[in-house]
Amino acid sequence: MTDRITSPFGAFSTAREVVAGRDLSGLTAIVTGAATGIGIETARALAEAGAAVVIAARKPDLGAAAVAEINKTAKGPGARFEMLDLSELASIRAFAKRWGDRPLNILINNAAVMACPLDRTHDGFEMQIGTNHFGHFLLGTLLVPALEAGAKAAGKSSRLVSLSSIGHRRSGVNWDDVNYRTRAYDKWESYGQAKTANALFAVGFHKRFKDRGITANAVMPGGIMTPLQRHLPHEEMVAMGWIDPATGKVRDGFKTPEQGASTSVWAAVGPELEGVGGLYLENCAEAGPWTEAMPFAGVMPHALNPEDADRLWALSVETVGG
Repeated sequence: MTDRITSPFGAFSTAREVVAGRDLSGLTAIVTGAATGIGIETARALAEAGAAVVIAARKPDLGAAAVAEINKTAKGPGARFEMLDLSELASIRAFAKRWGDRPLNILINNAAVMACPLDRTHDGFEMQIGTNHFGHFLLGTLLVPALEAGAKAAGKSSRLVSLSSIGHRRSGVNWDDVNYRTRAYDKWESYGQAKTANALFAVGFHKRFKDRGITANAVMPGGIMTPLQRHLPHEEMVAMGWIDPATGKVRDGFKTPEQGASTSVWAAVGPELEGVGGLYLENCAEAGPWTEAMPFAGVMPHALNPEDADRLWALSVETVGG
């Protein structure tokens, strides 16, 4: 991939470094799950560059605290909170209805559930695919008119950013039983399926809406210790090599939340990606192919397969509507 897209930034660049010197005044961004973790750092960097940022999350208390923290250093409109529960289709539809056709320039689908016990969303979907993919699918498709209006107002493409993960290597989409209704549940396989779906969503979304001035890319943020690990016992993270059992410290190679937010922010504002979509990005660059020699980097073919992206789109429309 000698012609792959790169940037001046790398694996341990911060979100602030990505937006340094950029003026995002007049642009509006929505970041889901931005009350904690890499989401709040994503929102903070955009707000400090002048964008109006909406933190779309399901816990008002955490959202209010995040807004107050971000607005201490924001330049311009700053941040505000909007209620959004991605595990409930009615909440997503209500959010989109409240938004209407107001111009939107950036939609970062950051919220996620990882490796939880078997659970169901309000509408009966398996929790990881239901929240991570189906919820964001409905949100993204309902906000297409707003994203299109944003592109027209700004005179440049609006951007959708779909957070995936190297966890996509654990599973493609199981077309026969996506919601684990008949097969045995495996929390990591389920997470892998959901993260593959997040990447395929970017492929399908870009294909359908690029001619309307909206691009979409998937992002692998890297390994970061955040509330995303809430369902993992300490002992499991030690066994997986994430935490040194002697010191209790996170192993080398993990990023800080601000470093973990950098690729999301680059996907949202990087000039190298103007008009470009359907890619899987990591470390502020287009990812190369996954290899056994480098198992925690790169992208596997099933996460960018255009036929699978179309099949997932059809399944998603059938499942949640649009």
